[in-house]
Amino acid sequence: MIEYLKTGTDGTMERLEAPETGCWVNAVAPTAEERELLERELGVLPEFVGSALDEEETSRIDYDDDANQIFVIVDYPTVEEDGAPARGSLPLQYDTMPLSMVFLRDRGMFVTISILDNPVVSDLAAGRIRNVDTHYRTRFLLQMLLRVSQLYLLYLRRIDRLSSHTEARLHASVRNEELIQMLNLEKSLVYFSTSLKSDEVTLNKIAQGRIIPLYEDDQDLLEDVLVEVHQAIEMANIYSGTLSGTMDAFASIISNNLNIVMKVLSVITIVMAIPNIIFGFYGMNVDLPFDGVPFFDNWAFPIVIAAVCCLVAAWIFKRKGMWH
Repeated sequence: MIEYLKTGTDGTMERLEAPETGCWVNAVAPTAEERELLERELGVLPEFVGSALDEEETSRIDYDDDANQIFVIVDYPTVEEDGAPARGSLPLQYDTMPLSMVFLRDRGMFVTISILDNPVVSDLAAGRIRNVDTHYRTRFLLQMLLRVSQLYLLYLRRIDRLSSHTEARLHASVRNEELIQMLNLEKSLVYFSTSLKSDEVTLNKIAQGRIIPLYEDDQDLLEDVLVEVHQAIEMANIYSGTLSGTMDAFASIISNNLNIVMKVLSVITIVMAIPNIIFGFYGMNVDLPFDGVPFFDNWAFPIVIAAVCCLVAAWIFKRKGMWH
């Protein structure tokens, strides 16, 4: 899908039928025909389009002197909407995806290319972000980056609440579903931390002002973005450390519970083996009378001996703390 948008005189976002100077070209999951349109009609470099549609592409900024184009790619957070564990469905997992922005300086356009539809471009296209003007491309880029950093903070707070809720359920009953959810959240925090650090490097390159010229208002907006990114990095590190410690604690608890169960089962096995040994003596196929087995003709005697031996063994295990 490709749409053309432009800020009108009243400050609202308007959709256009064809691209023009000062517009924003938003391409979401472009088809082969739409990729050809981006490359041939709008003049976006093919290598920029290829990098924008690569899920494994890391955050960076690039400049092509010949085409006079600036390419910026950052990672934004996404969530796999599998449902919430509180409703008994599959666990959630967060991930990151690339969002690419291209400055077409010769044509005065701003192009965004993303693999999936995402809240960043959706909020901007719907006009839910205030003071947006597509004519000021640098400011528009920084407003988009600010929205990305705010989205990280929003998802990090959701991860914290979800981990607390899952931990509370684990205290009540240790089940595989909750453990898988905790593992998914731990992986999500690793993805977030890695992507945020890459985004921070790209922002620092933008802050140098050598590739993208910055005005005074742009400097203030860029500082806000850097503050949000730094806060997101700190939150991701704190939540990741807390969640990792929680997972280690629950792993120790599960291992300890397993040891206790195995110990009890071993004690029960030993105690229950005593009657089998005694009855085995009296059940041997020998000629009667057999002097080695006393009271062979009295069935109550081996039962009493077995019961007494079991009670003595249980008392010994109880005294040594092996029976709970």
